[in-house]
Amino acid sequence: MTDLDTCVAPPRAPALRRAAPALLGYAAVRALGLVVLAVWSGARGKSAYTLLTARWDSLWYSRVAELGYGYEVRLPNGDVHSNLAFFPLLPWLERLLHAVAPLSYADAGFVVALLASLAAAWGIFAVADHVYGPRVGVCAVLVWAVLPVGIVQSMAYSESLFTALAAWSLYAVLTGRWVSAGALAALAGLTRPVGLAVVAAVWVAGVVSFVRDRSARGAHGARNGERAPTPADTTIAERSPTTGAPAWRRALGMLLAPLGAAGYVLWVGHRTGKGPLGYLDVQAGWRNGFDGGYAFARFVIDKFTSFPSALAGAGLIIGVALLIWLYVTGVRQGQPVPLLVYTGVVLALALCASSYFGSKPRLLMPAFPVLFPLARALARLRTSRSALVTVGVAVATAVYGAFWLNGSGPP
Repeated sequence: MTDLDTCVAPPRAPALRRAAPALLGYAAVRALGLVVLAVWSGARGKSAYTLLTARWDSLWYSRVAELGYGYEVRLPNGDVHSNLAFFPLLPWLERLLHAVAPLSYADAGFVVALLASLAAAWGIFAVADHVYGPRVGVCAVLVWAVLPVGIVQSMAYSESLFTALAAWSLYAVLTGRWVSAGALAALAGLTRPVGLAVVAAVWVAGVVSFVRDRSARGAHGARNGERAPTPADTTIAERSPTTGAPAWRRALGMLLAPLGAAGYVLWVGHRTGKGPLGYLDVQAGWRNGFDGGYAFARFVIDKFTSFPSALAGAGLIIGVALLIWLYVTGVRQGQPVPLLVYTGVVLALALCASSYFGSKPRLLMPAFPVLFPLARALARLRTSRSALVTVGVAVATAVYGAFWLNGSGPP
């Protein structure tokens, strides 16, 4: 499939039975990761559950859920870490679950993460199944599950929730459900700053569909000797086969998409008294910003000042090159435009931000369409061989995830 014309076939609802193999495989991989984490943490005298629910960003989210916004930490170097940097949807869900169930805010965050990770796996399957078929869909979910940083999918972080909303919004775009796509994009925009990637995908897909509608109307008029449009012509223009939805639904979906991100950013600006750019000041207090990748490049270059760290620098270069190669491969394989736009924005925001470099691997995790070329390659193997490869990688990444999460810095 190369564009929206082929992607928007008559929509069919994704059945749970169809996705069951992918979800069962995903649950098995995540269970393995949690077991290895529990054993590793126990051997080091740490609590695996605390690592998953009550450290680093998890604490900030649960504090927002319990006390609301307004908390900040002033560091000796003058930096100000404000909880306004954390988008509100996950804390809202934690507060809701805490109110209706006998769970602490940390427990609620863990439950939300587990349920959201399953929803994300289902959404990834739905997108890959729609574009490439069920076998690639299962493989795409498994490849996403065995990412080296896959343990984050089980943490009380917002990555799983965001990926679920993004995947289902993209699926809605691909199947012509524009209002659902816009609503889900708005929720994604309330979850993480990278919600802009989902908004961009919805808007680009919408603009493309309107341009094609106009071209189709022009071609139709030319075929009919430039006669005046009739009611039948209007119907064709309103429900172009390139979109599968009336023009007003597409417009409404595009209107809804940015409301979440824009609403929160404007609210932060109003609360801080610094106007529309107030949220950027909040992020600057965390030393987060967009510098086109300059800080990340300096970080990588500095790794080559000594031999042991040079190996890490080489690994980073190889990793970035692999991501770019996978993205280019997706372009060459004709991935639908919304997926390419979404993935491109996620990659750009993650790689070109001056944020904490140890977090970049998890910031890249929502860019699941970049894994589709790997999923297609895995799907071409015999079932026994692909299962063997998946199990081997799952064991390796489970061990790495336990080692990584037991480290000194936040993931």
